[in-house]
Amino acid sequence: MLATYAPLVGLFVLAAGFALFSVTAAPFIGPRRYNSAKLEAYECGIEPVDQPLSGGRFPIKYYLTAMLFIVFDIEIVFLYPWAVANDQLGLFGLVEMVVFIATVFIAYAYVWRRGGLEWD
Repeated sequence: MLATYAPLVGLFVLAAGFALFSVTAAPFIGPRRYNSAKLEAYECGIEPVDQPLSGGRFPIKYYLTAMLFIVFDIEIVFLYPWAVANDQLGLFGLVEMVVFIATVFIAYAYVWRRGGLEWD
């Protein structure tokens, strides 16, 4: 009975072996040309700024981006069950999903109009 799992176990062993080999061999094989630009923190093209150890204030755009992500992520989460059960829901499910997508689209249009998607 355990013989049916042998290919799966073999795949896991092969993946773990490759990961361990890559991590242990990289320092010996990889290039060692370090300069000041490579040693700096990279923050998506934004120049990193030193902040005090007690913390600092984050721009509101970080929070707005996170909230927008949550809104549109929730829309996608609700679209999957609807797509799976589309035949059983019939016209009622279609109308409910159109109302839901219209509501999210109104929120998207509002954010777009207010400039929430602009990066200055």
